[in-house]
Amino acid sequence: MRCIIVDDEPIARKGIQKLVARISQLELLDSFNSAEAAAGYMQITNVDLIFLDIQMPGVNGIEFARSIPKHTLIIFTTAYSEYALDSYEVDAVDYLVKPIDAAKFRKAVDKAITYHSLLLDEDKKSVENVEDECIFVKSDRKYFKVNLKDILFIEGLKDYVIIQLDGQRIITRMNVKTIHDLLPKSIFLRINRSYIVNRNHIESFDNNDVFIKQHEIAIGNSYRDAFFEELLNNRSI
Repeated sequence: MRCIIVDDEPIARKGIQKLVARISQLELLDSFNSAEAAAGYMQITNVDLIFLDIQMPGVNGIEFARSIPKHTLIIFTTAYSEYALDSYEVDAVDYLVKPIDAAKFRKAVDKAITYHSLLLDEDKKSVENVEDECIFVKSDRKYFKVNLKDILFIEGLKDYVIIQLDGQRIITRMNVKTIHDLLPKSIFLRINRSYIVNRNHIESFDNNDVFIKQHEIAIGNSYRDAFFEELLNNRSI
């Protein structure tokens, strides 16, 4: 994957460069100290992945992310955790807080590589035949039967969704809104722009996050009231 780094701090750029150099699937094209400079470069060069800081002079990372081509993926690299919810709004692959852990960096890149291969795949994938207890999901040129009760959550990125089961992921070409409209609302709750959760697998939650097994998923501001009303109405003590 052809990638660039956009960060106004020289030390941060060097640190990310070292992490990129460890991953053979990445080709670092260049580094930039501003979104404006990166935007000019991207007008003449195809970029698959951007490691993008958020707080920068001029155009910030969130604003820049809204302007990039659909096929270009983003991993935010920032010193501020409070922008995590904003990252969902621009379909970021991941959100890494500085100082960046090498293992988390690798995990985020692996996720980006998976999405990149999907974006290159022209095969139409879809969810078909939604029944009371299962869905049939087309992925890798065949259909998989998925029991609704086994779905932990569904994660969306651009034109794809990942159906997360316990120990298995199924990836199909469909956006989050479309699959949410197909699923029974009595079981599945949309908690931010990119995630739908199975209420029966929620182990705990607080004002900001839902916890399902080892997964921590943020509750979006515009979804929070509906989420609490749905889960707590006549069910709390």
